[in-house]
Amino acid sequence: MLPLSLADAEVEHTIRKIGGSPELKQHLENLGFTVGGTVTLINTLGENVIVKVKESRVAIGADMARRIMV
Repeated sequence: MLPLSLADAEVEHTIRKIGGSPELKQHLENLGFTVGGTVTLINTLGENVIVKVKESRVAIGADMARRIMV
């Protein structure tokens, strides 16, 4: 298990755990990040990462990406 920010790009990963405060977990769930769901790291741009989740592309900060374990 490793953080999404360190995952291989262009490879589909299964979300195993989401850490952080309840508010952060709820925010990530609203964006489509759910345990058991799939996510693909598209690109890393400085402190931000672009991911594909549920057929949508989403940009999140590196601190959020570190809390998503794949």
